Parts: sequence; C-alpha cells; structure tokens
Amino acid sequence: MTFNLHAREAEHAEHLAGYPAPLQGVALAQTWDQAWRALGRSAPANLCEQLLQAWSEPHRHYHDLRHLGECLALWERWKDEAERPAEVAIALWFHDAIYDPKSDDNEINSAAWAARSLAAANLSSEVAQRVYDLVMATRHDAAVQGRDAQLLVDIDLSILGSPAERFEEYDHDVSSEYAKASGFLYCSKRAQVLQGLNDRPQLYHCAPALALLEAQARVNLDAALTRLAQ
Repeated sequence: MTFNLHAREAEHAEHLAGYPAPLQGVALAQTWDQAWRALGRSAPANLCEQLLQAWSEPHRHYHDLRHLGECLALWERWKDEAERPAEVAIALWFHDAIYDPKSDDNEINSAAWAARSLAAANLSSEVAQRVYDLVMATRHDAAVQGRDAQLLVDIDLSILGSPAERFEEYDHDVSSEYAKASGFLYCSKRAQVLQGLNDRPQLYHCAPALALLEAQARVNLDAALTRLAQ
C-alpha cells in the first residue's frame, strides 16, 4: 500500500510538473498568426496590438497577459482536442479582452468585440457566432456543450489546478482586483464562487485537463476556502 501511495504521489507530481509557463512575446504572437492563417484570413490591422494593450491595463492583476499566455500555452498543448482549434485560439485571445471588476458585462462585451472583428475580416457569420458563443461560455454559468467550448472553459479554469504556489498567487491577484470591495463582502462572495466550483462533481471535461488539473484543483479550492473562513 505504501508503494502504491508513493507511486500515485509521484505520478501526480509529474502531472503538475507539466503545468506550462505562459507564452510571451514572439511565442504568444505566433498563436495569433497561426489561428488567422488557419481561418484563411488576415486579422484586421492593429487588432493584435489593441488586444495586447487591453490585456495590459493597470487595473488587471490576474486577468492579464500572464493569464492569456498560460491559456495559450495549454491551447498549444491540447489543440488536437478541438474540432476547430483556430476558433478556440481566437476566443481565448478575446475571452477577457474587456475586463472591469465592477461590471457584469465583460464576457458579452468581449464576445461582441470578437464577433465584430471576425466580421471585419470577412469571415462568415457562422464563424463569428461560434467564437461569440465560445467567449460567452467563459461566464461559467451553464452546462458546457461541445468539444470546443469544453476545451476552452477547461483552459480558462486551468488556474484552479495549477501548482499550489501559482494558485496562491492567483488567489491574491484576484483579491487585488477587488481591493475596493469591503473585506467581508469580498470574502463572502469569493467563498460562494469557490464553493460552487468545489461542489461540482467534476471540474474539467477533456481527458488531458482531468489528468493534469482535477486532483490539484480540489486541494487548492479546499485550501482557499479554509483561508477565507479564518
């Protein structure tokens, strides 16, 4: 039994060692170029720069370029899970492009920006609608339908199953984005969100996300909920 326990711990450690470093610079830009080539169109002029500027806004602490880079690093690894990997990549680039901690309209505004941009590049309304729907799936308020949406939300929630040190940074960064909220109100709402996630029978959908992230996500969520209760 001891051997089996140690073997499981070693296997789990190996999975966590695979949590990727965020893509940056040229490597990040290549995912943008690759996606547009796959779609058979050129991106609207200066759109990538506009997105990078949006993701770099000073009020962002978690929903920033590091989050984008981590998401696209996992997309690079898992894109074969997707039916339309280029559309998933574009949706990831847009999914938190508009982010105001005080607003409930971030996803719909980001999705609308994505759809307008795809239409401006003369892509079909069907493509624009699919990407719009993918971005809207990151509201995480409904059952996720379809392989591409499942992959995208798994990637967006991958931080929950990151190594403990990275998760604690994320937890602190989220609190920084809500620094103006009262401590009691923030802790209450944050605990509600995290408990809702932890109550799900399964956090992730795709096989590689389950293998890499599910077990550690439970450890991280339990630890965060304990901290909030203190």
